[in-house]
Amino acid sequence: MSKEHVLQAKPMGLAGLAQGNVKAVSVIIAVVVLGSVGALSVDTRFVYLLVYAWFGIIYGLLLQYGRFCMASAVRDLFAVGVPRMAVGMLIAVCLFSLTAATVQATGFSTFGPHPLGWHVIVGGLIFGFGMVFTGGCASGSLYKAGEGNVGSMLVVFAISFSQAIIVAAGGWLDALVPAGWTASAAAKDMPAELSVTQGWFDQFTAGYIWDLKGSTVAADLGMDGTVAGAFLANALLSAIVPSLVLLVLLYRRYFRRSYLRREHIATPTLRSDLHGMWAMVTSSKSTALAGAGLGIFAGMQMWITGALREHYGIFNFGELLSAMGYENGLSLQGTVFDPGYWYITTQEAQWGGWILNQLGVNNMDNIFFGLDNGLPNPLLNAPGFMSIGIILGAAVMAHMRREFKWKLPSLETAMFALIGGTLMGIGARIGMGCNIGAFFATVTNGDLSGWVFLAGMVGGGWLGVKVFNTWLEWRASRSGEFDL
Repeated sequence: MSKEHVLQAKPMGLAGLAQGNVKAVSVIIAVVVLGSVGALSVDTRFVYLLVYAWFGIIYGLLLQYGRFCMASAVRDLFAVGVPRMAVGMLIAVCLFSLTAATVQATGFSTFGPHPLGWHVIVGGLIFGFGMVFTGGCASGSLYKAGEGNVGSMLVVFAISFSQAIIVAAGGWLDALVPAGWTASAAAKDMPAELSVTQGWFDQFTAGYIWDLKGSTVAADLGMDGTVAGAFLANALLSAIVPSLVLLVLLYRRYFRRSYLRREHIATPTLRSDLHGMWAMVTSSKSTALAGAGLGIFAGMQMWITGALREHYGIFNFGELLSAMGYENGLSLQGTVFDPGYWYITTQEAQWGGWILNQLGVNNMDNIFFGLDNGLPNPLLNAPGFMSIGIILGAAVMAHMRREFKWKLPSLETAMFALIGGTLMGIGARIGMGCNIGAFFATVTNGDLSGWVFLAGMVGGGWLGVKVFNTWLEWRASRSGEFDL
């Protein structure tokens, strides 16, 4: 793949939109409108769930518009040396950090820092390695599914069920659990319905994760809860400064030489390098605009969700579901997964877990589902509707740009999708999140563990590119043998 091909952007606009595409867009919009009206007619408190869905649609529109995918960012860097997607990602980080800081300053933040330990980088490595073979990260697989890519749908399927299975798995995995985890988990005061000494993931969670500390830069500097802490510590120091450093490194490693040659600059100066940095940022306007939009709207979602929680006097959507008479599928604490901000993989684990539960699998006796996240009906899963919204929003944008096309994978691509998606699901559970929940939403809220996950994800992605290229070379050599 050439750099010119990677940098090529398809035109955006409604002119010449095919009649079939108009009908498809109209149908999707009608479904969203009618579904929203129907939900509100049942109970106006379903607006809390609909906020997730509506923001999901916005994310889907932006992701598809900018072809925004962290798997593409890693692949483009290591395979063809193009920084376009990585630049857009860092722009999104900077802008989300500012909107997140505003939300923190107003007291509506729903973010909780992640515990920091070796699991973060290991989970990132596994996740990054897997996503190279799927051709999409967690968010990228959703928006590509909205484009009609059946291979990406298989990735979502694999991510969902691999997580649901791994958090309840036993057998030989239990033999790998350190004695210290078992002892620490057994010492916890847990509900009688749970058996934390039985499953490896329960012991990993109760005996290891719960003993770790999560923090933000503002808290570490004694500035938590202040405006200065939100903007200077959590936004500037945690997100903006590291992002700017990475942008400079990307410019010098991947863009500077070609820029200076193209502009016929023999003796570069600070001024010429600043112009070069700007040229790198604007080299793909669609990706840069998508990154800017994602950063802004991700912060807006956090503010609106926090405001709704205060309005209804709740801490978790499970309380609202219970008040509306929907208690089936709630955790032992009366909660469901409800991050309050952009997140992906946990709700997909709930999809897989709910289906397995309906098939007779008892998977509510573990910490992940039974104590923390619950297994609500997918029609009552607020973050789940955010993922569905991403698919629908991407479908709308793809039809508007005449890029929607049902695409069936080859047998090889399908196998890569299932294997890579399974690794992504396992990595997400070990790392306690994906490229969105464990990186994007953490660093932008002052949690430095996100940069650790990114380091692991990039390392896994680099290794994945090497292995994938080796596979392609081997396959090409074998094909050559057969052609003789």
